[in-house]
Amino acid sequence: MKGGLKVPLISLILIGFVCASVIILAYVKSPFLSYWTSSQDLVFQISPADYKVKDEEVLRERNRSGQSEENVNFESAISNSSTKDKVTEEPITNTEIEGSAGIPLNFTQKGGDLKVLGEKNSSREQENEVAAPLNSAGVAIENMTSDSKDHGCNYAKGRWVTDDSRPLYSGFRCKRWLSAMWACRLTQRTDFEYEKLRWRPRDCEMEEFTGVKFLKRMENKTLAFIGDSLGRQQFQSLMCMITGGEDRPDVLDVGREYGLVKARHAVRPDGWAYRFPRTQTTILYYWSASLCNLTPINASNPLTDYAMHLDRPPAFLSRFLPRFDVLVLNTGHHWNRGKLNANRWVMYVDGVPNTNRKIADINGAKNLTIHSIIKWVESQLPKYPGLKAFYRSISPRHFFNGDWNTGGTCDNTTPLSGGKEVVQDESSDAGAAAAVKGTAVKLLDITALSQLRDEGHISRYSIKSTPGMQDCLHWCLPGVPDTWNEVLFAQL
Repeated sequence: MKGGLKVPLISLILIGFVCASVIILAYVKSPFLSYWTSSQDLVFQISPADYKVKDEEVLRERNRSGQSEENVNFESAISNSSTKDKVTEEPITNTEIEGSAGIPLNFTQKGGDLKVLGEKNSSREQENEVAAPLNSAGVAIENMTSDSKDHGCNYAKGRWVTDDSRPLYSGFRCKRWLSAMWACRLTQRTDFEYEKLRWRPRDCEMEEFTGVKFLKRMENKTLAFIGDSLGRQQFQSLMCMITGGEDRPDVLDVGREYGLVKARHAVRPDGWAYRFPRTQTTILYYWSASLCNLTPINASNPLTDYAMHLDRPPAFLSRFLPRFDVLVLNTGHHWNRGKLNANRWVMYVDGVPNTNRKIADINGAKNLTIHSIIKWVESQLPKYPGLKAFYRSISPRHFFNGDWNTGGTCDNTTPLSGGKEVVQDESSDAGAAAAVKGTAVKLLDITALSQLRDEGHISRYSIKSTPGMQDCLHWCLPGVPDTWNEVLFAQL
């Protein structure tokens, strides 16, 4: 009998083992049983993107219901009237009056105010995403497609906030780098609240700028600004920011290395270049208002016209690009008949005078040039893999009740009277955004954030002012261009 009990005992053990296995398997596979797992485990199944989407939906709902008092449309000041017109996304036709061609392309004018486009929906942003280019091995190249965003941050979207620690330098002391005509502290202007504002991006923290950090990041490197007088303002702003506005005897003038010397009878050289010897950091500016290659049609005639090659980069850029590590391009405000005629510039395409009527239109010529130079820079980047190239969007003008030569003014001295926040996802300079889209050239998008700062212009306080004319194009320094450089620094 004792020996006969062994078989049933073993059978019972086997049956118990099989039942336990079935129960465990059912527990793992059954949705019902899994329901009772810890809620802490489920929390980690939600991605950060899920939270972001929900936050954006809440914000959009607040915007629609009027709960957000800061999400306002900003008004441009090309002209000011009592009629408020709605914005369309059609580009305006630039009038052939000096200074008019600098209006951002997605502004529209109907005899009244201009308004910047508001926030775009998220589906538009998804449609505009561009796949990363592939290298010869078919592998995606990271951080190469152009966008105003960097590591998930759209620096152009955010708000102006008061910061009593500003400005970053003194408008009194920065005399070596800053032109007196742009140093509003040296004029009769008495209000300086515009110096106390700092730009805060909405989706991320923008690194605090210091000269030490900038020079360390740009050690053994060269940064080149190439563009018009607004590019020159950005260059002077950066020199003041790096030095804290102090005269630095150790900083070397190396303009001669780049041919930047004042010619006989010239008012100024075509640009400037300075080097910080301790870090071997070079900062330079070259004046090229149109970003076209200009060549004399008849070199033997001192009054010759100049071929304005819309599809060729400036000779300076072609020659010195191999020496640059960071390139910032801009153009815009010289694209009008008055400027072209005064400079005796004649449009050329493919090496011959242009005969295409669409290109002959100022806006068409400008767009061709912007697309051409970005395409050319894009073609050069594989040769210089360390080069970072930016195209800066247009700096807005703020002429009220007229234009630069018809009594237009910008007398407002109250900061942010037209709003303090940019809520749109897309650039207000649609032409620039379209030109860099899908390329390795990044958009330095400063248009909308600058549009809110009509109080920051030179206005009537220009040292060389003409009675009845105000400068509502250039900015007081310290001022708005300092922010352009902070946004640039954040992307280096």
